[in-house]
Amino acid sequence: MNVPIIDPLQGDFPEVIEEYLEHGLMKCIAFNRRGTLLVAGCADGSCVIWDFETRGIAKELRDNDCVAPITSVCWSKYGHFILAAAVDKSLTLWDVVSGEKITRVPLQQNTLHARLHPGSSRPTLCLACPLASAPVLVDLNTGSTTVLPVSAPDTGNDSLPLPRNKFADGSPPFTVSSASFNKHGDLIYVGNSKGEILVMGTNDRNVKAVVSVPGGSVIKNIVFSRNGQYLLINSNDRAIRVFENHLPQREASKALDEISESFEELQYGEKLKWLGTKCLTFFREFQDSITRIQWKVPCFSGDGEWVVGASASKGEHKIYIWARSGHFVKMLEGPKEALTDLAWHPLQPLVASVSMSGLVYIWAKDHTENWSAFAPDFKELEENEEYVEREDEFDLMPETEKVKTSEVNEDEEIDIMTVEKNSSFSDSDAEEELSFLPAIPLPDSPEQQDKYTGCPSKIDESTHSDSPFSEEVRVNGIEANVEASPTEGDASLNVPIKRKRKLSEKGAEMQAAKSRKPLLKLKASSKSKMGKKTKETKNTTSSLCEVSG
Repeated sequence: MNVPIIDPLQGDFPEVIEEYLEHGLMKCIAFNRRGTLLVAGCADGSCVIWDFETRGIAKELRDNDCVAPITSVCWSKYGHFILAAAVDKSLTLWDVVSGEKITRVPLQQNTLHARLHPGSSRPTLCLACPLASAPVLVDLNTGSTTVLPVSAPDTGNDSLPLPRNKFADGSPPFTVSSASFNKHGDLIYVGNSKGEILVMGTNDRNVKAVVSVPGGSVIKNIVFSRNGQYLLINSNDRAIRVFENHLPQREASKALDEISESFEELQYGEKLKWLGTKCLTFFREFQDSITRIQWKVPCFSGDGEWVVGASASKGEHKIYIWARSGHFVKMLEGPKEALTDLAWHPLQPLVASVSMSGLVYIWAKDHTENWSAFAPDFKELEENEEYVEREDEFDLMPETEKVKTSEVNEDEEIDIMTVEKNSSFSDSDAEEELSFLPAIPLPDSPEQQDKYTGCPSKIDESTHSDSPFSEEVRVNGIEANVEASPTEGDASLNVPIKRKRKLSEKGAEMQAAKSRKPLLKLKASSKSKMGKKTKETKNTTSSLCEVSG
């Protein structure tokens, strides 16, 4: 397979593991709209919110009623609420600022994915995809559930018998199904085991169009790009497919109804398939043609230019990146452990991946440091270019600068208060969005508190001294200190008080060693003097003996 060589300077995609986050056993993650906060669902039923700018824990959400592992986490549109799905068949809605549980809804089956309605600031609806049944639309206020259809109704085959193997609620025996809201939440896209995507209204739950996916395999994931223009589908045939969305971003359900009214002469089944071609068209297919691996979690980059797929193989932490145009770009290989979840940062070329061991790895671009200094107008060339010298380039006053006239109106007032909107968040309304949480210092553990209760503080140690002057200060106070000063007159008030600090064990040893050295020298010198004296006495005695002899 001939893969075109891509210059890494031209693509903003992650390359290496920058760092990792560790807190318990994390299972799933999700970024908020700004990418400033990252929520992670843990195996003990808690949710941890990381401040992604400082990489510190901003808040921990814990429910005593839920101790089962979290399978899915989702932010609301403006970041004030978090929805968590757990293995104990429950959905929990959290208030992020207060950290309080708003509601807890029990379901009939375990939920693999759960998504809040993206069109409202305070969501009341959510979409839950159970393990082995049809997707469910849940009303968080009342706790009522509505099972969504997973097959298009066929008016010509009403007399067909129901399948023998069916679930307790009477639904057909479909395997893992997936569903997703569109960008503004007025349409729901449901994938089934036949390789079909059913487009239905959120309010009426009626199937409006049917899209056939090439391959006809089970659809495991449905993900929209950030701008809502592209739709990513992960099928069971080991392929990731991208479809282009032709419906308008706002009031897509109304536009689809208008198209449907203009073609009433078609039969119902043919009409649904024809409307499916007006909703989505097949754009590109991505797969590993050599190893034919299954894909665990697919997603788009923040700008929708890159398509990411995580390997579902055990013992592999591999992330594949393709350009949306179709060519393969890079494969990121992490530690030898399985990958459970994946998320691309909304604004930066960063990817966060969750391993089976519970760590969150942060993948970033490999930046090479360049400490060179160049002129402001210097431009680094990537290849040789022919340079044509201007005629007035080396003149003291070039002709081009003489012709230039100032087009800036110096009398115009400059507006420094208006903040330009980011193009990535042009759909933001007037409501204030939650971007950061105040950091709350955690108290010390009981072991650390017991450790420091018995030992005196540094201030107490610095005030204690062995001098009698400091003893008078402790007993009689500051006034007694001034009266007991050895100096006379008012000059005692200006004399700084010198206090001895208590030495540590190592300092006491060093001071004792220093005090021993002069004693040893004195002993050695005394011994040498004694030796000289003995020699002198011997010499005198010998001379006296000679004289006497």
